[in-house]
Amino acid sequence: MNAPAFISAFAELGLADRPRVGGKGASLGELQRAGIAVPPGFVIATSAFEEFIAHLERSAPVRARVEALAAGDLEAITACSQALRARVEGTPFPPALQAQLLAAHQQLCATVAGASAGASAAVAVRSSATTEDASDASFAGLQDTFLWIETTAQLLDAVRRCWGSLYSVESISYRRRLGFPEAGVAMAVVIQLMVDARTAGVMFTRSPTTGDRSVIAVEAAWGLGSAVVGGEVTPDRWLMNKITGEIRVREISDKHLEHRPLAGGGVATQEVPAARRQEASLHDAELGELCALARRIEQHYGRPQDIEWAIERHSGQLLTLQSRPETVWAARDATPRVTAAAAAHHHVLSLFRGQR
Repeated sequence: MNAPAFISAFAELGLADRPRVGGKGASLGELQRAGIAVPPGFVIATSAFEEFIAHLERSAPVRARVEALAAGDLEAITACSQALRARVEGTPFPPALQAQLLAAHQQLCATVAGASAGASAAVAVRSSATTEDASDASFAGLQDTFLWIETTAQLLDAVRRCWGSLYSVESISYRRRLGFPEAGVAMAVVIQLMVDARTAGVMFTRSPTTGDRSVIAVEAAWGLGSAVVGGEVTPDRWLMNKITGEIRVREISDKHLEHRPLAGGGVATQEVPAARRQEASLHDAELGELCALARRIEQHYGRPQDIEWAIERHSGQLLTLQSRPETVWAARDATPRVTAAAAAHHHVLSLFRGQR
């Protein structure tokens, strides 16, 4: 009997596939289908995680142990997290999954220009939990990402560690606080070619501070975007009119460090040379390109988005690394602005009286 397929290329995916490839994986497939340039990659489906967890539960509970935790019992959550992460990270892959993963990784590496079969290329290993990037709850940032993974040994280790991060103290605490049933929690994993970024960052198709939907906010810094997302550097900031692209606010910061790839795998934090620290990390033409990209992505999804992007160091190509629904202002918009009234005319009168 043939082994089940655990791997899907981005080109095979769309938003409808979210239950089996998570929010990030489904969105990357959707972006590629929409003609948005994303780095090539594939997704390890949630079915692989389910099989892995089922294997672990033959010897001891995993999900039932999490669900037995009290939401505020940090000591018990910490002990559970340490035990479960050690089990996940120390357990070998099922043979069928490992074979499919290594074959897909080899094929992805061969897509790099000039690479031959068996060649290696750096990839990012990113969580794509089914609860992540949801419109009603934001789990983004609670699971781990591993950058510049080069060898197959590093890849296998990073996938297990990615799965294990679903049982971090922060992730377990968040799920217990919201009362999420563990049976509905699973993780897919995105494997994506790394971008050697000259500049990278995030942009928002509504103001993250005021909720204004007529603007696009861009944050950028030198090197890989992990320095911006992780808050390790104060990024340059721009606020642009969404329709005209007019730059309303321009704030150029002192960017003292950047993340750069390390030979042999991983990422290093490096000091930025003094001459570049206060230089704008984006040209106005690139800001115009980002503005057009943001409009296109928001139009495709039909709602405000938070977008991660990068500009490749050598080619200057703009690539989208991720897009997810904006949740903070969306939640505020969904909150009723008036209290319920006993009758319709009471509500009308309240508007005249300023009772909002």
